Amino acid sequence: MERYEQHIRASALKDSVAAKRILIMCRKDTFIGWLRFNLFWDDIPFINMLYLLEGHRGKGYGRQLVEFWEKEMAKARYDRVLTSTLSTERGQFFFRKNGYIDSGALLLPGEPLEILLSKELVR
Repeated sequence: MERYEQHIRASALKDSVAAKRILIMCRKDTFIGWLRFNLFWDDIPFINMLYLLEGHRGKGYGRQLVEFWEKEMAKARYDRVLTSTLSTERGQFFFRKNGYIDSGALLLPGEPLEILLSKELVR
């Protein structure tokens, strides 16, 4: 996993694995991607990273992975989930297409606008 996940320190990745906050997706015993999450304000599940390897994008696997995660969060009695994406990234369109709504933004010096998106869960 460390070889693919370059957006987090190795120690933080190990902590995420230990906390069971990473979902790994495989197809026919082949690793194709992952979803890593945490809790925003220690209370709202927040997708930190959704990534599918080249060759596995645009085939519905991301939607399947997010839907599975949302169902797990609903089972855990969460009412809402969050994520974010840079305004320069295509991820914003993926999440909107899958029921997420714009819920705010963060603008850091020298960075593109970070769009916050949320979705109410059905239990």
